[in-house]
Amino acid sequence: MEKRYYPYEDFLDDTKSLTQKIDWKFDTIIPIARGGFSLAHLLGEYYNIREVYSINTIGYDDTIKLESVKVFNIPELGEAKNVLIVDDIVDSGDTLVEVLKVLRQAYPNVNFKTAALFYKKSAKIAPDWYVKEADKWIEFFWTEDIKRKI
Repeated sequence: MEKRYYPYEDFLDDTKSLTQKIDWKFDTIIPIARGGFSLAHLLGEYYNIREVYSINTIGYDDTIKLESVKVFNIPELGEAKNVLIVDDIVDSGDTLVEVLKVLRQAYPNVNFKTAALFYKKSAKIAPDWYVKEADKWIEFFWTEDIKRKI
């Protein structure tokens, strides 16, 4: 499988590009764990939003795609009206489809939109905002750098 290393500097530049694309006022951010955590943290700081929760999914075993996506740890959204769901990449789209299904069932009166750093055109769903198209496996700095240093 062909891979591309994605360094921290590119992550910062692309996060800035993403903020310039998002043209929607939201009050809550939900990263899809784990890939969306770093992006959600920066967006929370940038937009001064403290309502940053997470939702968990399991759709891969390392680089092997599982047959179905498990969604769990659904956050309590309380007063949320407009929620931005973020992830590092929309690959097949299975994870995002399942997360949206679960959240819309749990919170039918909340508006959900999505953002990602990377998106594959072959995905079942496109995020509302993304920065780059992915044509190979992305090795994010938070995975590769940690493995090298620990």
